Amino acid sequence: MQREITVKPLTRQEFEPFGDVIEADDREETVTINDGFATRYHDLARVDVDEDGGRPLINIFRGRPRPLPLTIHMMERHPLASQAFIPLHNKPFVIVVAPPGNAVGTGNLFAFITNGSQGVNYARGVWHFPLLVLGEEQDFLIIDRGGDGNNCEERYFNIDEACILKLQDH
Repeated sequence: MQREITVKPLTRQEFEPFGDVIEADDREETVTINDGFATRYHDLARVDVDEDGGRPLINIFRGRPRPLPLTIHMMERHPLASQAFIPLHNKPFVIVVAPPGNAVGTGNLFAFITNGSQGVNYARGVWHFPLLVLGEEQDFLIIDRGGDGNNCEERYFNIDEACILKLQDH
């Protein structure tokens, strides 16, 4: 029988082992700017792209929904940099992660759902499932690493190791 992963709401505290939650919330690190007409929510994620001469990339990814229920059959990680996903349409998306390290298996996967306005910044080396949108296409602003070196590793699971992502009310 395949393991089921239950998706829970994304919070800064729960996601901390995997990176940063990017959101304008009740943080104390705000600055009023532009003559009082804007608020800067300061330092929301640690962008880490310098390894081996890397440079920041800013991209837009357009994600398409996958059929549900979803079998988690693989994970990927970026060993040279962090990778941030910021939604542009205020729609929830799902995050499946595992701690950094050389081994990844379905026994240590965690799943979160955003509130639609939250983004995430995966820390360097954190295993994650590729972009997982719900309902309809949506765009994301991605802050990633450019430069030399292999910054994407993928691990595919045997069919008997794969697990099912269990979504409530979606």
